[in-house]
Amino acid sequence: MEKLSKKNLLLVSLMLFSMFFGAGNLIFPPLLGQLSGKNLIFALGGFLISAVGLPILAVATIAKSGGLQILAGRVNKIFALVFTILIYLSIGPFLGIPRAGSLAYEMGVAPFLSKELTKSYLPLFIYTLFYFGVAFWLSIKPSKLVDRFGKVLTPAILTLIALIFAASFFKPIGGISAPAGDYANIPVLKGFLDGYMTMDAIAALNFGIVIALALKEKGVTSEKALTSNTIKAGLIAGLFLTLIYMILSYLGACAQTRFGEVSNGAQSLTNIVLYLFGTKGTIILGLVFSLACLTTSVGLITSCSQYFVTLVPKIGYKYWVTILCVSSMLFANVGLTKILKISVPILTIIYPMAIVLIVLAFTHNFFKGYRGVYQFSMVFTSIFSILDGLSQFGIKFEFLKYMPLYSEGLVWVIPALAGALLGFAFEFVKESFSKDQVLAK
Repeated sequence: MEKLSKKNLLLVSLMLFSMFFGAGNLIFPPLLGQLSGKNLIFALGGFLISAVGLPILAVATIAKSGGLQILAGRVNKIFALVFTILIYLSIGPFLGIPRAGSLAYEMGVAPFLSKELTKSYLPLFIYTLFYFGVAFWLSIKPSKLVDRFGKVLTPAILTLIALIFAASFFKPIGGISAPAGDYANIPVLKGFLDGYMTMDAIAALNFGIVIALALKEKGVTSEKALTSNTIKAGLIAGLFLTLIYMILSYLGACAQTRFGEVSNGAQSLTNIVLYLFGTKGTIILGLVFSLACLTTSVGLITSCSQYFVTLVPKIGYKYWVTILCVSSMLFANVGLTKILKISVPILTIIYPMAIVLIVLAFTHNFFKGYRGVYQFSMVFTSIFSILDGLSQFGIKFEFLKYMPLYSEGLVWVIPALAGALLGFAFEFVKESFSKDQVLAK
């Protein structure tokens, strides 16, 4: 069966949506709405470009190229191997998965504990033991993810968010206020940067392997059908993400006049839910965060395990799932604060390279697929992203402050463009020289 039914396509799309939709996707939109106020439409537009557009573009490019390592191989084989391993490790067991488990505890369990218990390491350990036990059970049979996510977990998440949104009509939160900070001056760019921080573009590079497996389980086997159905699933998942982001940002925009300033999106969403439902809202919020974190964790555990099986075939899939669950649980017990301190600099290094690779793959035919474009732009991007990441570890490079877009966190953009242009010029001259030599003979 090469043609996927509408029902199965929807289920695969819902699975992809749930893998994307983690705790960060819950936190950023309400804060964006609260701070952007009357500039919400502009800020949300920028946010959707990077938080929805880039991930879906990544899904499409991975589907067309046949996998992350093949795509990265357009630079060279060594880069492909190292970069792919770094992507899977950073978004997987070292940072992404432990962060999800730790954040699920902070938002789903910690609010119910006494101050004495929150100071102890035991509750976090017990929770992560249970959390990753469930994640292990869900990940051990990836063929069942479509049904478990598409029919159960994703509808549960969507229902809870719809419940919060519906409640806001019966109990209005407040009016929309004036924008604050950068949202007043550069709302589109600020929104784009907020969406950039969801890190879904990196996750999308990993999830391609899970989507391919899910489609094969549904009877889709040809390369052309796998590619087209993966892109369709990505677009539908993107529509669901867009709808949820619109709801959450609208709720956040209505919260400014009632609750005043907040330090983060979790606090904003907590204020909204507690206002709408009272103390019972804590249970709803805990369920939303726990489910969102769990589905993302399972998606990452599954994709990482499937990749490492191809890398080290002697270690079977179930063993990789076990290794990732145990290691992620141990890292999660380091605590959310410490994980975030480590994750931000590392992701600052890796994320720009991922974005440039995605954009280059999308424009591949435009520059004739010249390898030099990939190589030069990646070298230039990596130099500045590494320096920027090291500066967040305390190793300062003063000259970076004079680079365009440094203060916006996009210091790598101009070097990436310069590298692409230089690579194109190099390949064009080399190609012209080769033609002249042939004609001379």
